[in-house]
Amino acid sequence: MRTRALSAPTLLGLTLACALLLAACSSGHDEAGPTPTSSAASSTEDSATGSGSAAPSSPPPSSATPSSAASTPPKAGTTAVPPPPAAGARWIPAPGTPWQWQLTTPVDQSVDVPVYDVDGVEVSAADVQSLHAKGRKVICYVNVGASEDFRPDKNAFTPEVQGKSDRWPGEKWLDVRKLDQLRPIMAGRFDQCRGKGFDAIEADQVDGYKSDTGFPLTDRDQLAYNRMLAGLAHERGLSIGLKNDLDQVTDLLGDFEFAINEQCAQYQECDRLSPFIQAGKAVFHVEYELSNDRFCAASKALRFSSMRKNLKLDAPRWPC
Repeated sequence: MRTRALSAPTLLGLTLACALLLAACSSGHDEAGPTPTSSAASSTEDSATGSGSAAPSSPPPSSATPSSAASTPPKAGTTAVPPPPAAGARWIPAPGTPWQWQLTTPVDQSVDVPVYDVDGVEVSAADVQSLHAKGRKVICYVNVGASEDFRPDKNAFTPEVQGKSDRWPGEKWLDVRKLDQLRPIMAGRFDQCRGKGFDAIEADQVDGYKSDTGFPLTDRDQLAYNRMLAGLAHERGLSIGLKNDLDQVTDLLGDFEFAINEQCAQYQECDRLSPFIQAGKAVFHVEYELSNDRFCAASKALRFSSMRKNLKLDAPRWPC
């Protein structure tokens, strides 16, 4: 079939029509396409929805994301426990750090010192949080050398691991040779300290081998037990203090982050704690019977954190 030639006006009209049609098609394609987002826009949206930070962008399809056990989320109903910090990350109080030691409750939180040592059972997580909000480090008192018939876990101690009275009401010395029996009990107590947010452990009664406990304990037995306690604390990211036990200071200096001592001035043996000071670790020291003018000058020279307290360790304190 023969075609008819188009006139110039007709050809011009068709050309304009095609141009308009192409423009419309191009415009429609742009409107249907995805709208690019910016990190600023994403961040603003996240802030408005309360997430606090922009969601991370997905990797490009060509990038493989490596998988590992560490990136696998915990199973439902389980709690992910973070690994303990490295030894250098644990809290080590410096020599001369002021402190408060109160084992009665409620704790008087008005004392303006950077360290509080309080009872790990009677003090709540809210109390610890409140002290942290004031900038305090908080030590968890735990009796690790004697059973206590007034504690929630009193039935965990079998008769065979309980010896003679340690002269405090309701308390009996523990047979620290029984590591397999005592380890899970002390681990549970330290777990409670960590769960409440404490920073460190005061392990009381760690020198039973020098007392009449009812068991033939040796210094080696005590060293093994004390090192076990330090390991339990460190596994949980907690620091731990060596309480009294002056004969083993040199052996245990590397295992403990600070020392706690009662009455070294009265018995003229404070110099035996100097290795802690030389290692840059605090010695938290109290006297009960001496007036401040009889020990404070020497304590300051030794760079101890010293004060006088009532024997019942209530709130009043008389610092050097």
